[in-house]
Amino acid sequence: MGIKLKPAMNSPAAAEEKSLAMVLRGARAALRAEHRPLPEPAAGEVRLRVRACAVCRTDLHLQDGDLPMARWPVVPGHEVVGTVDALGAGVTDLRMGQRVGVPWLGGSCGRCRYCLAGQENLCDAPEFTGCTRDGGFATHVVARADFCVPLDHLALDDASAAPLLCAGLIGWRSLRMAGADAHVLGLYGFGAAAHLIAQVAVAQGRRVLAFTRAGDTAAQQHARELGCAWVGDSDQAPPEPLDAAILFAPVGALVPLALKAVRKGGRVVCGGIHMSDIPAFPYALLWQERQLLSAANLTRADAREFFEALRTLPPLHVHTRRYPLQAAGQAMDDLRAGRFQGAAVLMPDAP
Repeated sequence: MGIKLKPAMNSPAAAEEKSLAMVLRGARAALRAEHRPLPEPAAGEVRLRVRACAVCRTDLHLQDGDLPMARWPVVPGHEVVGTVDALGAGVTDLRMGQRVGVPWLGGSCGRCRYCLAGQENLCDAPEFTGCTRDGGFATHVVARADFCVPLDHLALDDASAAPLLCAGLIGWRSLRMAGADAHVLGLYGFGAAAHLIAQVAVAQGRRVLAFTRAGDTAAQQHARELGCAWVGDSDQAPPEPLDAAILFAPVGALVPLALKAVRKGGRVVCGGIHMSDIPAFPYALLWQERQLLSAANLTRADAREFFEALRTLPPLHVHTRRYPLQAAGQAMDDLRAGRFQGAAVLMPDAP
């Protein structure tokens, strides 16, 4: 790919190089640009030169103080695409110059009952990229090598690949939880995750119905262009019962509406890490074996399955709005205000 590697850590050039990071010093604080020494990978870690980092709604929850596990200060960003430019001791599965992704789950203990049962997404002592360890709102990031996702065969540019590391992965996990027999699928909230997983679901032969904020004609048109069979406001009843619904919008009031929209035995999957309170609703909405589930984090197996599945599906159309790294605060504000369709992506090498 013609990648120019950075100087070795012990070279004079490396000693002079700095990393630029956009840092949150605490909840409800603004991002601050900081020049830092290049981070050095410990044993089992790699350092990446960040090529792109998408902005996730979880980054907004982090800034708002909704994530109690956050450590401060922290560099947000967990949808990272970069190239390996330093290897920690013992790393053999990745190579210098390799393109890899760094997702939300940045590490697990490997010893708790959940890790031992193949549920590392529920680990008792997890690490989260851009939350408990520094993430990709920077020119460089250090990550555990065994939690990086190789992207050698992904036929997307860096900016288009970045949203797949969370929006794509949590969408994939939520889709699997909805069930293979969910032929009529409702998606509530049509942002970064929904616009990706809608394409996957349509390619699988499912009938996708999209629910957006009332009057959001831009999102509704976007959903139609991506193959959704019906589009409406989130408070509308669908034209037919849903086999399953996935909620990407972090709005608890949508849960009763989705339960009302699914058929007997149907499922409602909440795909966000944080949601406003769910209002009281009559038991009749849950009765008849409807199920209410939450998708928590992701696993490395999810990543392997998702990127393998993409090799057999039509190419994804990833809609992005690109920002220079120093405009990370503006990107977060635009995401919060719904000023674009698709995903915001920070490009550290952009002028």
